[in-house]
Amino acid sequence: MPGLRDHVEQHWQTLLEAHLRAQNRPVIAVPPMGRAGLDCASRIAAIEKAVAAADAPVIVVAHSAGCIMVAHWARHHPRAIGGALLAAPPDFETPMPEGYPDLDALGAHGWLPVPREPLPFASIVAASRNDPLAGYERVAGFAREWRSELVDFGNVGHLNPASGFGEWPAAAGLIDSLARRGAAGAAAALRRA
Repeated sequence: MPGLRDHVEQHWQTLLEAHLRAQNRPVIAVPPMGRAGLDCASRIAAIEKAVAAADAPVIVVAHSAGCIMVAHWARHHPRAIGGALLAAPPDFETPMPEGYPDLDALGAHGWLPVPREPLPFASIVAASRNDPLAGYERVAGFAREWRSELVDFGNVGHLNPASGFGEWPAAAGLIDSLARRGAAGAAAALRRA
C-alpha cells in the first residue's frame, strides 16, 4: 500500500513486491493514488477490495500515507487480518513540506483527523528519528494509540529513495514476525474453541 507519491521503481515497496513474487508468495498491490488522488474514501475502498480478494491471511505493508489509510480503513472495516507493517507514517495534522497537500486539502478529502483508535490487529510501526514528514515523538504517539509495536530505525529519513532507500531488507523480517504472530494467534483461538 503506497503513500501519496506515484509508483517509484526503486522504492523498497516495489522491490519487496518483486522479491515476494519471486518467492511465489501471494501479493496484492493497492494501486498508487497519484498526485491528484487525494480522496480518502476511495483509498479505503481500494484497500477493502484488495483485502477481500485475498484468499490467505493478510499482512498489510504500508508506507507513509498508506499507514494513515490503514488506520482509516480499520475504523470502517474492522477485519481480523494477520497484521500490518506501517513504515514511516506522516503527521498529517501538522503542515507538510512544500510539494505535499496542505491541511485544508487533507481535511477536505477526509484524511483528518488521523484515527487514533487501537487497530484490531497486530501491527508494527517502523519509525525514523529524522523523517521530514513526521517528528519521532508524533509517530511514537501514533504507535501507542494504535497499540502497535514501535521499532526505532534511527536516522533513516522517510524510508524512501530520496533518503537512500531502495531495498530495505528489514521489511521482510518484520513481515515474517507479523506472520508468525498471526499464526500463533490463530492457533490459540482454535485451542480455545
